[in-house]
Amino acid sequence: MPSNIIILIAALIIAFFVFRALLNVTKTLISTAITILVVVVILSVFGVAPQDLMQELKNLPQIIGRSITEIRKLFGF
Repeated sequence: MPSNIIILIAALIIAFFVFRALLNVTKTLISTAITILVVVVILSVFGVAPQDLMQELKNLPQIIGRSITEIRKLFGF
C-alpha cells in the first residue's frame, strides 16, 4: 500500500512539471504571435503588404549568403 502512495505522489509531481512546461510553451507562443501581429500592423501602416514581408523573408537566406560572401571578399578569406 505505501508504494502506491509513493507512485501516486511521483505521478502528480511529474504531471505538475509537464503542465508547467506546456503553460510556458503556450505563453511563449501567444507572446510571439502578438509580436508578429504588431509588426505586421505597423508595417501595413507604412504601406508594406504582408505578401511583401513574406517575399523578403523567403529571400532572407540568399541575402545573408551574399552578405557573408561580400564580407569574406572584403577581409580576404
